[in-house]
Amino acid sequence: MKKVMALGLIAVTAIALTGCTDSDASTPSAPTSGDLRKVRVAALPITETAALWGGIKAGLFAERGLQVEVLPAQGGAQAIPALMNGDIDFAIGQPFGPFRADLQNLGVVIIGNYASSYAQGDDINAVVASAKSGVTRPADLAGKRVAVNSLGAAGDVTIMAAVEKDGGDPRKVKFVEVAFPDAPAQLAAGNIDAAWVPEPFVTQLKGRGDRFVVAPYQAVVPGLATLTTITTTARLDKDAELVEDFSAAMKQTLQWAQDPANAPALRQAIKDNLQLPPPVAESVRLPAFGWDVDRASLQTLAELAGRYRVLDRQPDLDRLIRQQ
Repeated sequence: MKKVMALGLIAVTAIALTGCTDSDASTPSAPTSGDLRKVRVAALPITETAALWGGIKAGLFAERGLQVEVLPAQGGAQAIPALMNGDIDFAIGQPFGPFRADLQNLGVVIIGNYASSYAQGDDINAVVASAKSGVTRPADLAGKRVAVNSLGAAGDVTIMAAVEKDGGDPRKVKFVEVAFPDAPAQLAAGNIDAAWVPEPFVTQLKGRGDRFVVAPYQAVVPGLATLTTITTTARLDKDAELVEDFSAAMKQTLQWAQDPANAPALRQAIKDNLQLPPPVAESVRLPAFGWDVDRASLQTLAELAGRYRVLDRQPDLDRLIRQQ
């Protein structure tokens, strides 16, 4: 795989007070603003982050004494250095960041899930090709330029698996690193033939005439854990109370996001934090939110990465996963 271009991050930062109560724990008394502890969390500026933004605004973190600042990241791997340096406390991103950190024994751990794809029906991301590319099925992606937001991660690994499953040669796919928001323009300009994107970009591209090719997660690992929540063993060991409070708040936030009664607030969080037309914000497909880590899907993903030589060895999931 050859990196052709690397485009920048969106400068989106959401800072708010929040609070949360773990459904399995007693509810703490509401703290005053002076009692709140500041916590910095890196997350991708995409619609999936609506649960975190919404939970912050709903006060689900402030009840745990936390004031959360959300900082933008292009992918989980990009957040690892900031996590190791102590510039952020937690990060939400694709599993390959923690996979590689574990292979380097950096002391990064997955403390919870965040979002998963759907085993059936419309999924949360897809490969969409320009009409002029001639791509109509996964096997056609062999020899084509395909954009992913981060090279050597879940996008290109599952795309290669989908291509091979369809009878194509996965080694011939030419992956290009393009930030999700820049993919539509690069596709229109002909710099790439297809792009792997989440919502709202799938809807946007299909609406302008580009062609759906495949939902790679669903095609090869139905229900794949797509975003996980990570921190460091140092923070886990030295600041167990913070990790416990944040984890409890995240668990409650993801439960909140799954409740249909909170759908209007979840959609409003998208409108407040992403510059999307209101009809798009109201209709985009959101993932299955949940805190429990799906170890089996992560193991399958790591094994596929080994098969396609994205990883040269397997991460130690016993060491890496520290469910809170």
